Amino acid sequence: MPLLSRTRERTADPVPATRPVAAVASVLTVGAGLALRAVAEGNVAKYGGDALYTVLVLALVVLLAPRVTPLTAAVSALVFSCAVEFLQLSDIPADLSRRSGIARLVLGSTFNAPDLLWYAVGAAVGGLLHAAMRSFPARRPSVRG
Repeated sequence: MPLLSRTRERTADPVPATRPVAAVASVLTVGAGLALRAVAEGNVAKYGGDALYTVLVLALVVLLAPRVTPLTAAVSALVFSCAVEFLQLSDIPADLSRRSGIARLVLGSTFNAPDLLWYAVGAAVGGLLHAAMRSFPARRPSVRG
């Protein structure tokens, strides 16, 4: 009679592969944002950058919490992005942006309501990509006995 462990399907834990994928996704997202700024102007560059900003935040959420569900990661990234946008209603981001290029990239400087829509687009796209990534089973060597 075969052992239970041999007959039961084992599913590989996707978490070990999640962090490296999220790290690569973060780097690729930054590269996509820089490339977009290099080849596009105006609203395409601005709003595309807004969506990519939220995709980057989502990738960083997954990097920090690899077991997070796609919905939770997307909502977290959207909330963070919107919070930063609403913070721009105060003088804090503008003051910090004048002193630091990095602060300007992370915090922006002025509130723009349409940005909120594009953050939602980025969260949706990022969440769908995260869900697709999780749907692929982790590969592990099979042991035949």
